[in-house]
Amino acid sequence: MAERGASGLGVGGDSLRYLTDDHLRRGIEAMFFAYRGFTADPDRILADYGYGRAHHRAIHFINRSPGTTVNNLLSILGVTKQSLNRVLRTLVEDGLVDSRVGTRDKRERHLSLTDSGKALEAQLSEAQRTRMRDAFRSAGPEAVAGFRTVLEQMMDPDMRRHYRGSAEDGK
Repeated sequence: MAERGASGLGVGGDSLRYLTDDHLRRGIEAMFFAYRGFTADPDRILADYGYGRAHHRAIHFINRSPGTTVNNLLSILGVTKQSLNRVLRTLVEDGLVDSRVGTRDKRERHLSLTDSGKALEAQLSEAQRTRMRDAFRSAGPEAVAGFRTVLEQMMDPDMRRHYRGSAEDGK
């Protein structure tokens, strides 16, 4: 008899041929509910500022790459220029993001967080790190490695390359 993991699926690659639509549906639902939990704490913090998840994503990735360009951020977030400009305008006006004209190319705008922006980012990230740390500790190292592998395999190839590149940079 095959060994069973917490999901009820056999452990190991051979067991994957037995995935049913019900197993996949349950996985999809788990992703939805996990995402809801993962975003709940930051959503409460963002609500105090009148911000949403688009603001959070922008703050996160600007923090990860200080001096990043608007075009790079557009590529990472996969949103329209109009949508990103609306978010950035608010963050700049509220003193959380600094936008500077490029030194080599005057058409570029380089983005970085102000001290206030860094403080908000730290608060948002700590809420998510706490939730993720607790889940990882509960699940154990093998589950953490499997979780990361599954997430990477769900990424589009260009996003996977970007993600792996940022991980290799130690960011």
